[in-house]
Amino acid sequence: MSAAAPEEESGPGLVTRPAGAADVTALVEMVQNAYRGQGGPGRWTTEAHLVRGRRTSPGEVLEAIEAGRSTVLVAEDDQGLLASCHVRDLGAGRAYLGMFAVRPGQQGRGVGRAMMAAAEAWATGAWGCRRVEMHVIAGRDELLAWYERLGYHPTGQTIAFPYDRDDDVPRRPGLHFVILERTLTP
Repeated sequence: MSAAAPEEESGPGLVTRPAGAADVTALVEMVQNAYRGQGGPGRWTTEAHLVRGRRTSPGEVLEAIEAGRSTVLVAEDDQGLLASCHVRDLGAGRAYLGMFAVRPGQQGRGVGRAMMAAAEAWATGAWGCRRVEMHVIAGRDELLAWYERLGYHPTGQTIAFPYDRDDDVPRRPGLHFVILERTLTP
């Protein structure tokens, strides 16, 4: 985990803090449910119709927590984890945001917006980043529109989906990621 930061109040009853090793199991479960859980009312963030399998593993999450210039932030309330975002310093004033997830049932209540604000503030405060990027599977129009409302925009660049993972299997050929970016203000 990188620079230590105190817990921050992110909204009514919502606390944002860096994750630790004790959070790994809960993080894996929340991320899996948010990304690969079944769709339904209020579940516009699932990608289960595009990709099947495991979204992340305990080892991958622990690596993100423990890596240098990398932090996994979590938002929680008295009921437990509500959201997560991996923030990684790319150098040259740029950060990458990934593993962004909001616990199903909490989506659409402002938790995601608060988590994104905390992640951006971390990138700016801890590493002085002025630009942030993320990768979103193309075709996730509602999710892309949400990020655009937060100030992110497509760069015109894409990244091929990693078809070599046995546990993260696309349900259709040609999937790729759209790279989004945003300029941060100090």
